[in-house]
Amino acid sequence: MGENVSRAVAGLVGAGVAAGVYEVLSRRTDASWRRTNHAGRTVTLYAGPAAALGAAAGIAAAPGPARERAAGVLAVLAAAGCGAYDDLVGADDPRRGFRAHLGALRGGGVTSGAVKLFGIGAAGVLAGLLIEERVVDGVLTGVVIAGTAHLVNLVDVGPGVAAGSVVLLGASGLPGAFGSMAAAAVLAPADLGERAMLGDTGAHGLGAALGVALARRCGRPSGRFVGSLAGRTGRVALAAGLVASAANGERISSVARRASGVLRRAAGVAGVPGR
Repeated sequence: MGENVSRAVAGLVGAGVAAGVYEVLSRRTDASWRRTNHAGRTVTLYAGPAAALGAAAGIAAAPGPARERAAGVLAVLAAAGCGAYDDLVGADDPRRGFRAHLGALRGGGVTSGAVKLFGIGAAGVLAGLLIEERVVDGVLTGVVIAGTAHLVNLVDVGPGVAAGSVVLLGASGLPGAFGSMAAAAVLAPADLGERAMLGDTGAHGLGAALGVALARRCGRPSGRFVGSLAGRTGRVALAAGLVASAANGERISSVARRASGVLRRAAGVAGVPGR
């Protein structure tokens, strides 16, 4: 009962911080945080920092060792910070995907996407080393954190998909995800209604929070989530799956676009889905 109460508190903290930050930021008129989506609507990126700060606050308020919670907060804020850099600096860069950014790097150009790629990867590994006692497990955890951050960003190609995915994973019983789930849930109406979008800031921040929860769950085999995938075996399987998802990013994003249309029709939202 005590642990359930602690998880509920983490969810309330995550939701409260996300809602409060979004409310404050929505009063601003900074053009650099506004975008025109594929439907021609002007939306803000303020849901991104609100989601990331909500997820970080939820992790800080969650039960568990202080060192693990600190590592989770670090991973979320670093991932969101790298995402914000890409949102603001790389907004007009047409290059997308690992290959494009690594190709530019080989040619001597450092894109905002490359900064994001290596920054989130380094932060994930650092967080993993803080969470795990053994280096190999820490590196695997870092891959899971960075890979999950990238996966959530891959599905953030249409209104409501990324936020909905985070909510579904959290609601499925994943321990440690209550704060990020609540933060995503409170911002989902604005995202689905095309008043705001998560952008790289929110997608990477929420994804990193989920990655921390997934990696920690694999290290604790008890419970129903993840089933038999526990310990190092679970982390290896997760890391491999996330690397495979990155290699098939276009297919995943295409499915996410279709899912966005289904979500919008179910919610009765008019307009053309897409970013």
